[in-house]
Amino acid sequence: MAAEYTVKYLTEKAYDRWDEFVASSPDGSIYSTARYLDVFCDVTSAKFKILSVQKNEEIFGGVALYERQSRLGTFVSPRLFLYYNGLVLKNFETSYPSKQTGRRLEIMSLLEEHLSGAKYARLSLNNRSTVRDSRVFKKQGWKVDINYTYVAPLSDLKGLWDRTEQNLRRLVNRCVKQGIAFTKDDDFESFFKLHLEIHQRKGVSLYLPHDQFKRYFDKLLSQGLCQLYFARLPGGQPIAAQLVLLGPHPVSHTVCAGADAEHQKVGANPFLRWKVFEDLSGRGYTGNDLTDAALNPVTHFKSQLGADLEICLQFKKPDSLPFRLRETARIIRNRSRNRLARYKYRKKRMDNR
Repeated sequence: MAAEYTVKYLTEKAYDRWDEFVASSPDGSIYSTARYLDVFCDVTSAKFKILSVQKNEEIFGGVALYERQSRLGTFVSPRLFLYYNGLVLKNFETSYPSKQTGRRLEIMSLLEEHLSGAKYARLSLNNRSTVRDSRVFKKQGWKVDINYTYVAPLSDLKGLWDRTEQNLRRLVNRCVKQGIAFTKDDDFESFFKLHLEIHQRKGVSLYLPHDQFKRYFDKLLSQGLCQLYFARLPGGQPIAAQLVLLGPHPVSHTVCAGADAEHQKVGANPFLRWKVFEDLSGRGYTGNDLTDAALNPVTHFKSQLGADLEICLQFKKPDSLPFRLRETARIIRNRSRNRLARYKYRKKRMDNR
């Protein structure tokens, strides 16, 4: 008699096996690995656990749950530096699409049943674009939302270059002629300065405070899970920077950036993006997820880089009522705080002129 699937939380001894599974799944990303979550939880005072579906000790699917605490209960949801926190399913090798679909639906049903029984104040899973089927979750009353991202295909750099808008290609070539340098190093302080400046300019919250961010970066760097990239003037001054998450999965993730407002017209941003694509391709990555595609000027810039627009499904279990009311108040408060921050930044710039 064939063995049945079992649904259980993994022990730490199985984390390496889980990370290998994540790297092999089209739905995987560094965000779902135990190695990444161990670092991220350490600097954010959170916890994680991994729910798996197995048969004869082989993993067929699962989800890594990054748990945060509030006065209203434990909750699971995406956040900055955790864009994806969704399902990771086995890529079944079969020539029949119906069998592939049927097996994935079976795994998803087992995960949904267990997650629906969990006592979370909020449970929201943002999947990679490879998870295209929401029927199991929708049938059980989960809300299904859509997010977007841009992913640059890196297997064919010439094709990607041809798809990049002509003006950006011109700026890249101009930077090369002007001696703008592309560097890979661990100059965190220069990066954070650029990162802070752009957030003050936009009036939005930092991804992490300085000390937490530095610890996060150092821990990932020591494990080979991230890389800082810079565009620098001939004299060495950094004018643009990017932080990219690496890992064993073939898709890398650009998670945040910074830029010097005084040198925006030089073209350092497209120059840096293209040089990063070249470097990641040389490392063997097949894609670079540019992270998010909400309608704004930054997304318009991403669209000019020849990347593919991808749709990501987000499964949301209904919030508890107290949590929903608190979140509404928090959103209103943050909007007011961001408007005030943008006003103070513009006023400071005007006063310094």
